Amino acid sequence: MTTVLHLDASARPGRAGTHAHGSHTRALTHRFVERWRAARPGDTVIVRDVGQTPPAHVSSDWVAAAFTPRADRTTAQRRRLAESDALIDELRRADVLVLGVPMYNFGPPAAFKAWIDQIVRIGETFAYEPARADSPYVPLLADRPRRTVLLSARGGDGFDAGGEMAHMNHLDPAVATALGFLGIDGLAHIAVEHQEHGGEALAKSVAQAQARVDALVDRWLHLEASQAPSAGEHEDRAIAACA
Repeated sequence: MTTVLHLDASARPGRAGTHAHGSHTRALTHRFVERWRAARPGDTVIVRDVGQTPPAHVSSDWVAAAFTPRADRTTAQRRRLAESDALIDELRRADVLVLGVPMYNFGPPAAFKAWIDQIVRIGETFAYEPARADSPYVPLLADRPRRTVLLSARGGDGFDAGGEMAHMNHLDPAVATALGFLGIDGLAHIAVEHQEHGGEALAKSVAQAQARVDALVDRWLHLEASQAPSAGEHEDRAIAACA
């Protein structure tokens, strides 16, 4: 059985096309997950809405607790890390990550950055081994391949690789870097653009994004059906990278 982590980070609570002033990223994640559920109703879906319930920001107490050996932590320190523990547990369990993250001012929303800060944690999702010759940082979530798609929305256009605004896209590289640091590689990117323009340009971008979501779900479902759980890691990552 596959576990899907469905995460939304938009500040808008509704879905575009269904609710007034709804979120395009929520519409895309909902489309992905509902299509997946229809094909695999027995799979587990973990829903995490950081847009409506943001994780706590990292504080000095959090840092002190995270760097204290587990056996030496006080009750207060364990409570301080409880949210981080829960978020990391969800991430560990996930085989498919569906991340709905709009671009706010060229980067991720603060709520999503808080989620990243809670899951990038020494001794839990990465290790630090200074004696290692190649790199002292060891990803701890490279135990198995995980498929990840970043479903985004942008006010303008041209933010994809090769576009005239690509140099101002600090969302996609940040997500790929943070997850790759933990051992989660092969990030697929799908985005709605032209929100500020609206009209035909936005409608065309939405339709294209929806078609890409459908194609990606179908492709990943085919992998689920045709490959044994322990096989196909390299093909899996290649498919995710080119989606």
